[in-house]
Amino acid sequence: MLRQLYIRNFTLIDELDITFKPGFSVITGETGAGKSIILGAIGQILGNRADARMVKAGCDKCVIEAHFDLSNYDMESFFDDNDIDYEPEDCIIRRELKANGKSRAFINDTPVALTTARELGQQLVDIHSQHQNLLLQKEDFQLNVVDIIAHNSQLLNDYRTLFDGYAKAKAALREKEEECEKDRANEDFLRFQADELVTAQLVDGEQEELEQELETLSHAEDIKGALFDADNLLSGDDRCITQSCKTMLSRLSDIGDVYPAIRQVTERIDSAYIELKDIARDISNLAESIDFDPARLTMANERLDTIYTLQKKHHVESVAELIAIRDNLTARLNDITNSEDMLEDMRRQVEDMYRKATEAAARLTESRQEAARHVTEQLLAQMTALGMPNARFEIKFETKELAVDGADRISYMFSANKNVPLEPIAQVASGGEVARVMLSLKAMISGAVKLPTIIFDEIDTGVSGRVAEMMAQIMRQMGQADRQVISITHLPQIAALGTTHYKVEKTDTDDTTISRMRMLGHDERITEIAQMLSGSNISDAAIENAKSLLEK
Repeated sequence: MLRQLYIRNFTLIDELDITFKPGFSVITGETGAGKSIILGAIGQILGNRADARMVKAGCDKCVIEAHFDLSNYDMESFFDDNDIDYEPEDCIIRRELKANGKSRAFINDTPVALTTARELGQQLVDIHSQHQNLLLQKEDFQLNVVDIIAHNSQLLNDYRTLFDGYAKAKAALREKEEECEKDRANEDFLRFQADELVTAQLVDGEQEELEQELETLSHAEDIKGALFDADNLLSGDDRCITQSCKTMLSRLSDIGDVYPAIRQVTERIDSAYIELKDIARDISNLAESIDFDPARLTMANERLDTIYTLQKKHHVESVAELIAIRDNLTARLNDITNSEDMLEDMRRQVEDMYRKATEAAARLTESRQEAARHVTEQLLAQMTALGMPNARFEIKFETKELAVDGADRISYMFSANKNVPLEPIAQVASGGEVARVMLSLKAMISGAVKLPTIIFDEIDTGVSGRVAEMMAQIMRQMGQADRQVISITHLPQIAALGTTHYKVEKTDTDDTTISRMRMLGHDERITEIAQMLSGSNISDAAIENAKSLLEK
């Protein structure tokens, strides 16, 4: 749970260092005092998008740091998975925003991506603001509440795995049906293309060999003349290079005994002589192999013309690509021939996957219906306690086509009064009634999910008096089981039931406006609650009333 919050240079806050307590805490303050700023700072810790305008005017950056106690929440795996030091009794999340718009996030002094900070934040704090009451209109929220109460995470994962397989198989079948239908319509053209490529008897690499051969045949006379001249120079007569080299070698060998310094040179000449003889033999063989062959030249040109024509027709640049097209066309023609058998196999697979997904969806529906009964019973009990004894509530189930969340379409049906038919809650519930329903649902969710800290931002809108007191009792009970509940409120009945009371206030200086937050002592709480009861002119009756509320 949240133990400490430190804020520096965030909008109207120059510096704030506040300690939070377990249990049920309340935050009060006049409208505009800066309560939303405190929530905004916590939102930054939870990974909300940063804005350079959040940095206090005239400052380079702002820092927001929150300390959490995680010792009762078994969260070590998150830190192991993200390679972050695990400090259960003092987990620190820090966010730094710069005036140039850049921001950084840290967990236990380890730099992390904002998504990582957000993932951790979602497991630590739930902020329920007034606009979240609109979630009650949304089917996915209503379904999610039931799944949370039913502890359906494993059932949902199992179902989604099966549904994903079914959806992919169904899409593949549809794609193959369309492809086969299109191929059947173009079968004659596909067969003509395939036959043309098969008849060409293409061989990978032959284009390069033919192009080189054509180059050689086209310059056969020049090549043969150059080789003939080189052959003559190397070994053509008694004065050729090899013969001269042999004579020189013989002469120098004769003086080796009397002039040892020449021996190394003689060895080098001997090596050169051997190499020259090999070169002469290779050149002679090459000269004999070169012959102008008009028929072969014509054949190479015709073969290359065939390859170039096919490449141009199919918009490719290599024989390898033509071979790939040929093989693909052959496979498509085989598919056309065997299409019905292949499609029938795919249809059976889709039907089998649909059956398995449907069975998993049915198990999910059964679990949801059981949880829905529990939600209904508990919610009606809460409604009675919250001043709505005639309220009726029902979770209506309808069947829909399989979707990623199952086969259930649900709606929360509600009536606040006797003899009034049930209608979708978003259509008939007042703001105060929605607030009470949402608080009850949050109480149930908090019991099913071990969420350390829940913050209610003026959830009491539209209620007062006894109902407000009962809402506060529910929040106080929520804060008793290793959980921390914080309520931002304007109602004295709720403020009085907090085990800890904080006040946000705004002060003006010569050149700026500053928001501050502090924990109130007992006498300060009496004054604050009395002011909430009677306004700025606090009467003796308001003081006595405040004392009475606190004594409760």
